[in-house]
Amino acid sequence: MLMSQSGRLARMHYLPGSLRQLSGGDHVICAVSGENIPLDMLRYWCAVRQEAYASAEISTRRHLEG
Repeated sequence: MLMSQSGRLARMHYLPGSLRQLSGGDHVICAVSGENIPLDMLRYWCAVRQEAYASAEISTRRHLEG
């Protein structure tokens, strides 16, 4: 029996230039805005902070915070 991953939070390990899914799910949460990011739309993250970001603007702002 296959279980749907729809609506389930995925656990990710963010690496420089790539990522690895640790647990099933279909989205992650933006570390800054709190919005859901579907995995197929996930483009921005920080390997050092292990955070995902919803947009390039949010990612840039977060990195400038230091």
